[in-house]
Amino acid sequence: MTSATHRDAAEIGRTEQGPRPVPPLGDQRAAAGLSSVDTTLGNGLRVLAVRKANVPLVELRLRVPFAGADPLHSATAEVLAETILTGTARRDRIEIDTELALIGGEMNASVDPERLSVNGNALASGLPTLLDVLADVLTSASYVDNEVGRESVRLVERLAVSRTQPRVIAREALLKHVYLDHPVTKEVPEAEDVAKVTPDAVRALHASAVLPRGSVLVIVGDFDPATVVADIEKALQGWQSGDSASVLPELPGVAGGDVLLVPRAGAVQAQIRLIAQALPRTDPRYAALQLANLTYGGYFSSRLVENIREDKGYTYSAHSGFEFTGATATVGVDADTANEVTAAAVLETFYELGRLALVPPSAEEVESVRQYAVGSLLTSTASQAGLASQLSALASSGLGAEWLAEHPGRLQAVTVDDVAQAALDFFAPTRFTGVVVGDADSLAPRLAALGGFTVGEPGES
Repeated sequence: MTSATHRDAAEIGRTEQGPRPVPPLGDQRAAAGLSSVDTTLGNGLRVLAVRKANVPLVELRLRVPFAGADPLHSATAEVLAETILTGTARRDRIEIDTELALIGGEMNASVDPERLSVNGNALASGLPTLLDVLADVLTSASYVDNEVGRESVRLVERLAVSRTQPRVIAREALLKHVYLDHPVTKEVPEAEDVAKVTPDAVRALHASAVLPRGSVLVIVGDFDPATVVADIEKALQGWQSGDSASVLPELPGVAGGDVLLVPRAGAVQAQIRLIAQALPRTDPRYAALQLANLTYGGYFSSRLVENIREDKGYTYSAHSGFEFTGATATVGVDADTANEVTAAAVLETFYELGRLALVPPSAEEVESVRQYAVGSLLTSTASQAGLASQLSALASSGLGAEWLAEHPGRLQAVTVDDVAQAALDFFAPTRFTGVVVGDADSLAPRLAALGGFTVGEPGES
């Protein structure tokens, strides 16, 4: 028996006549039309029901605006999300789990400074039960004392661990550097604040803040949309309030400026986080900006990844991408690097920003990222879960299924000049600010040599 000789990718890609030709990219198919109903119920809840019958399942996404100014709001909201599914006036935790299991389903909740999210799924035949459980939770979650106490203890333990993680530290430092004391910075509550939360406080927050008016329910699956909307209105008829859910205050604009070095004594790695103002999905120029971002750092073959990962090996992962909060949008850049190459990685990151703005993408680059953008959109919405999540994200900007179906066409219409202008307008290095979190003794001398850096106090952001 003869053992096969290992060949690397370069050898596999060559023949005796030269490099093996790469086949051309195929034409992307258009997004399929979606049968949908987008309406607002009498209680103020917007419902977007979309038929996608490739499997006999349903996916549900509820988004409730959930901002709050109280100093303990973030902590109380986290406890609420952890305990909202632990019991109601009609069902205890076990009964909720059992009923969902019998319809092949599950439900979970999460919260951030902008919204409370309740997500669920089930067999299509189990939709009445799924809606009944959802209605029960929304209208009569009980927050029994021992359940709140138990989950609060677990949450305190998780937060204590979470707050030691470099990525969490870097995220919080970036938000505080850019947005100061805005409520959006309270993504991760303090463990000591969670310990102060009482069951009464959680019940009071539910009564005052888990409201239908201004909220959005997206449901995707094997059903008739019009019939499902009627079923939802009937199921949620007890969820009523004259008040509207609390929307996060508008974010201030991000202005370029110095990058803050946030000391983290003894760290052997640094976290680079940059941010600049971008465009919301509702802006006509968004498609061009999306392609400019992909060219810079939005996918594996981007300029940034080729430079600081593939060519120089400064980081295992570098990435740029958008973040949408309410009606505003930002573009962020992140990379984690060893201390000895952090300054060099920062230099190359800003170099690539300048190069994108001043050396526009070629026609070949634009066509490559266009194909990627359209293909990844179609792939991400091929499943019911993916489509539901995409539509839920769009709903926060008032958009729906039509925007999603039409976006591949917008991407196809973008010209090379459009991408070049978006790159110049939004990726100029002077538009960015951010943080580098790491050991100041190691990093400060090298970063100071680059200019444009200030050093904060330990724990300051």
